[in-house]
Amino acid sequence: MSGYSLSEISEWVCADKKLFGTVSEIVTDSRKITPGCLFIALEGEFFDGHCFITEALEKGAVAAVAHKKGAEPEEKTLYVGNTERALRALARLHRIKIDPVTVGITGSVGKTTTREMIAAVVRQRYTTLTTKDNLNNNIGMPQTLLELTPAHQAAVIEMGMTALGEIEELATTLLPQIGVITNIGVSHMERLGSQQNIRRAKLEIVQGLREGAPLLLNGDDPLLWGYENPALKVIFYGIENKDCQITAKDLIVLMGSTTFTICYQGEKYPAHIPCMGQHNVLNALAAFGVGVCMGMEPKEAAAALDKYQVTGWRQKITPFHGFTVVEDCYNAGPESMKAALTTLAGMPCAGRRIAVLADMLELGYLSEQAHRMTGQLAGRMHLDAVYAYGEMAQLMIEEAKNAGVPDTAWFPEKQALTDYVISQIQKGDILWVKGSHGMALETLIEAIYKQP
Repeated sequence: MSGYSLSEISEWVCADKKLFGTVSEIVTDSRKITPGCLFIALEGEFFDGHCFITEALEKGAVAAVAHKKGAEPEEKTLYVGNTERALRALARLHRIKIDPVTVGITGSVGKTTTREMIAAVVRQRYTTLTTKDNLNNNIGMPQTLLELTPAHQAAVIEMGMTALGEIEELATTLLPQIGVITNIGVSHMERLGSQQNIRRAKLEIVQGLREGAPLLLNGDDPLLWGYENPALKVIFYGIENKDCQITAKDLIVLMGSTTFTICYQGEKYPAHIPCMGQHNVLNALAAFGVGVCMGMEPKEAAAALDKYQVTGWRQKITPFHGFTVVEDCYNAGPESMKAALTTLAGMPCAGRRIAVLADMLELGYLSEQAHRMTGQLAGRMHLDAVYAYGEMAQLMIEEAKNAGVPDTAWFPEKQALTDYVISQIQKGDILWVKGSHGMALETLIEAIYKQP
């Protein structure tokens, strides 16, 4: 965001006064101050940008935005009711001025993969901005929107949440022309209490959609199937549910890729994605649907799915020293655990299929049941081994052992698990590593790759 005057920014954020000058960019991190920028002092649980206003001004910020007074120069500070709301207001107005076609994605599982698949499709025709990493919350998403330039024709934006009301805030900032909800899972059950509340939170996306806008929903999810909204164009995609407008058939899962046929409006379109599993085909159907809604020919949208690239710690397949590691530890919940173990069971393997797991976090009262069911599923999938660490992961191992998995082991600490896994790996094995992000299983993967 550059070239805006301080006077118009003063009005946009409802500041206590009007300042003058030109803003080169918006900065919320005092370590990234550049001459001529506007510093917005955000306040969080573990930080307070207000402590750095004076420093930011000394480094060259033209002005600061604050919601409480301190020792900073008041003549260079715009005081507002809340700096986070001010950030969103600036992002919203910047998005309106640039006016790209905007796609908003939310859901319990698969948001980031769906986002990247949509971006891969849309980029084939439009210059596209997309969310980086996991910047999908009340601060990260507005920061992403502020990166829009007049060259951008589209923006594919992920929206995350931890509580009711947050998706509405993001959606009314983004004002998406197309909405996508991947599914209604049990992540954040600890805070929201029920899947109905999670559904309610995800459907807040409609508050930002204009009348007649497409809303793509996963029709295989019983909590989304049948949703009606006469103000929107609701489009369902699915695999099991053949009543959806967009469906897939003839799935063939190979090592690191999946081929399938998209069925849409009575026609069939061959498709390929460089990742595995039925759950990823669902994500691809959403991306296909967005492409068609944006004016792409169905054949063009289907072919563009092949351009998707797997991003960090999300089912990235890495051959190493004669065995294979599936890096899938960005996050975990019951739905994604099921998808992972099911896909692992169907992979061609010359050795053993081994699941290396850790706790699934933020499940609340469902935590014990979810971990036990994961262990039971490992048995039904006939996996050769399950190794795990974490307090709740002990329940996975208990159930996996009872369900007939021949080799199981639980460890209270990650280092012990790491040492054991390294000692057990053999040529031909497939090692699928999965756990919640807070369990940091990526360090286990890194330790494996350090082995001579």
